Formats: sequence, structure tokens, C-alpha cells
Amino acid sequence: MKTLKFTINDSLGIHARPAGLLVKKASEFSSDISVSKGDKKADAKKIFSVMSLAVKCGDEITVTTDGEDENEAINAIGDFMKENL
Repeated sequence: MKTLKFTINDSLGIHARPAGLLVKKASEFSSDISVSKGDKKADAKKIFSVMSLAVKCGDEITVTTDGEDENEAINAIGDFMKENL
């Protein structure tokens, strides 16, 4: 299991467009990928789950990957976050 903490810098937070792109990126991997904010946890492969976190600018989220390609997944999601959020 790999984890990554990230602070959201996008002024709109994780709204529909970046949430859709995140789900698309997460779906490229066979590992389980989750995003959590505080005590809420979401499946990163389901857009409504990600949107339910209501992540705003300045919020810290934790991404967790668990599975056979967890290293590749955490690196790709980390790169995605830096580029888009």
C-alpha cells in the first residue's frame, strides 16, 4: 500500500472536470485507488464518490493505492495532481 498527501491548489477545488480526469487516470490501473479528506473516503474510480468529498482549494487529501501496480499508480496520480490540481 502506498499513500500520498496533496494540498489542492486549484481555486475551484476538485470540481467536475478535474474529477472526471482523475477518475479516467485512476481507471488505467488495476490497483484499488482511494482519495480521502478528513474522515471521508472515496473510490477514485467513481466520479460521484470523488465529487462527494467536496474538496476545496487549500484542502489536504490523501491518495492511497493498493495492488499489483500500486507504485505506478501512485506516481501517475501524483503527477496528475501536480499538473491539474
